[in-house]
Amino acid sequence: MSRVVSVQDRQDRRVLRSRTALMAAAVRLVSERGTTALPVGDLSDAADVSRQLVYLQFGDRDALLVAAATDLVERELIPEAGDGDAPLRARMLAMARHFARHRPFYRAMLTGSCAFPMTRALNRLFGSLVTMTSLREVFGDLDDATAQNLATMVTGGTGAIVNDWLVDADDPLDPEEMADRLLRLSMVFARSHLTPGGHPR
Repeated sequence: MSRVVSVQDRQDRRVLRSRTALMAAAVRLVSERGTTALPVGDLSDAADVSRQLVYLQFGDRDALLVAAATDLVERELIPEAGDGDAPLRARMLAMARHFARHRPFYRAMLTGSCAFPMTRALNRLFGSLVTMTSLREVFGDLDDATAQNLATMVTGGTGAIVNDWLVDADDPLDPEEMADRLLRLSMVFARSHLTPGGHPR
């Protein structure tokens, strides 16, 4: 029994290593070439795995690229941004710095063949930075459905602003300016919820 488990463990570790190698290769090649139009063979060669493994583990090239982007955000951005208790500007600045640091990769992803699934994946990840608690602190008592719809609106709007910044803004990107821009927008949201006397509506 222990031999069967150890064989399975070795197989699982090999799968994890090959997936990790493929995602790292995807980020590197997309960043270097500035395009998502990469032959699967280039990705597999860069990861030192077979082409067949790309299809076995991800299904197709675009699924690999979106998985690589999601992995990058989860490994780097989410820990850097901290949890919902971190100051809002600090979380926004961490997000802006992450995207500025990886601009060539994200710009290619947002303008290439996988732009739609990439945008959806980013919006889901932005959603993890917007907690129900933080929304209720700004907007007061909200039922679950309204809070969820508001979170979707906030994350979708944030995603659209960040996408435009990554694709169209002049180099070098200014993460401080982007963080302040997003903070100003959040303050407008907060003020819109208050009466002239500064109390929640």
